[in-house]
Amino acid sequence: MRKNFRQNGIFGTLRNSFSWFCLCMFFLLLSTFNLHAQEVSASVDTTTIKIGEQITYELSVEAAREDLVVFPEGQTFSPLEMIEAYAIDTNEISDRYRLTREYALTQFDSGSYTIPRQLVLINDREFRTDSFSVVVNDVVVDTTKQKMFPIKPAVEVPPAFGIPSWLWWLLGIIILGVVIYLLYRSRKKRKEAAKQLPPYERALFELKQLDDSHLLEQREIKEYYSQLSAAVRRYLDGDIYDHALESTTNELIAYLEAERDRGRLKLENTTIGRLKEILERADLAKFANSRPDVLTAKEDRSSVENVIKDTKASIPQPTEEELLRDREYRERLERKKKVKKIILGIVAVVILISAGAAYLISTRGFEYFTDTYIGNSSKEMLENEWISSEYGTPSVTIATPDVLVRNISDTSGMAAGKETFNYGSLESNLFVSINTRPAGEDFNLESAVEEVYTYLEKRGAKNIITKQEEITTLNGAEGLKIFGTMTFQKNEKSQPVSKEYSILNFGMGEGYQQVVMIYNEADKYADEIAQRITTSVELINKAN
Repeated sequence: MRKNFRQNGIFGTLRNSFSWFCLCMFFLLLSTFNLHAQEVSASVDTTTIKIGEQITYELSVEAAREDLVVFPEGQTFSPLEMIEAYAIDTNEISDRYRLTREYALTQFDSGSYTIPRQLVLINDREFRTDSFSVVVNDVVVDTTKQKMFPIKPAVEVPPAFGIPSWLWWLLGIIILGVVIYLLYRSRKKRKEAAKQLPPYERALFELKQLDDSHLLEQREIKEYYSQLSAAVRRYLDGDIYDHALESTTNELIAYLEAERDRGRLKLENTTIGRLKEILERADLAKFANSRPDVLTAKEDRSSVENVIKDTKASIPQPTEEELLRDREYRERLERKKKVKKIILGIVAVVILISAGAAYLISTRGFEYFTDTYIGNSSKEMLENEWISSEYGTPSVTIATPDVLVRNISDTSGMAAGKETFNYGSLESNLFVSINTRPAGEDFNLESAVEEVYTYLEKRGAKNIITKQEEITTLNGAEGLKIFGTMTFQKNEKSQPVSKEYSILNFGMGEGYQQVVMIYNEADKYADEIAQRITTSVELINKAN
């Protein structure tokens, strides 16, 4: 019994162990399958860059179709800076997908850096990539070959012109519209004044219109008498009394009687009495609702016409002196009108020019406006036709805005040369000088250039900064260019001016040629002129 029990226990134990073994192998194979199904790799295209260059960092993931893959986002590559994360590239491999994503990385400080391990999520599982070491090198600058330039002084930049261009257009259109309206209104007034009838003819015309109005047939007595009294008052206002329209009936009659007594009007008492009677009846009809009969109204209309005719006939004819004064007065009015027209036209032109100038300044800048429309001597000099000529011995052929003049009074010259040719002066925007020395004389380049500086210092040059470089002309002659900046002040009362200079030296030993150019530093056109002169220099260097 005991033996059988022991055997069963041993066999049972073996069976259990075998089962556990099979189960472990199953999970191991399953794990191996999962690892095979989900693979993450990373790579970089280079591990050595210069400051500011880019590294392409690539992440590649192989996963099943139903897997959810999350790539790194944001600045997870620090200390390197991610510039851009490109779109994910998907490729199908059998029953799986290969997902690839690239990142552009950079660094702007030199040194050794490590791209940290990146986290990739596949479903709920985390995968970490390898880290990479990257070396960022400095950009090497060869100062022995690099051209050196003077440090420019600080320049105060004016604030930007903040008014938008469309606002200038709108303002110009509004101003133009106002000017056109004023011109049209003035012309309309002149036409209306020209078409306006004289007071006498206008009064008869209004009475004729009153006859055609049929107001009496419609029993509009109040309106009829209003127009009747207005016609006679308007006539008297134009020819006799300029306050007839706003005067009361009694005031108007009193004025007519006073004018009759002074002998200025030859009116009968019956005419004035008849006018008074009609105006009083009209006042009652307008303000007291009095309703005269139609027959009386027609008689009043005929009486008003007779009063107007009698008044017209009673006005004495003006004397020659009065006519002369009236003509002078009218001529004076005409002159005033002409002057007013001229002033209005000038104002309109000024407004249009101002609007156009404001638009150009806002869109092109003030400098463009002044250079193009006001004028710039340096720009005109640059754009005009240049003169190419040959100077000195040994000769120098050079193109300049104008012919250089031989300097006879200066025996020393700027470089103690035998011949000196100048254009402009040190005080002007541009000064050009050519100095030549024939072959056979002892020559020292350093002392020749020093004489130039001495010449400039005696005439007010200060703070001279010097640089030099080798140059070659278009015809292959080699020379030495000495250039820089300086401050020029003619005297204590004048303002200092910043200038640039350039001294071209050729033909050491076999004859010496020197070209000196000095111009205002702030004049961009003068700088272009100097560059053009430099490129035009031609000579034969016998030393070569």
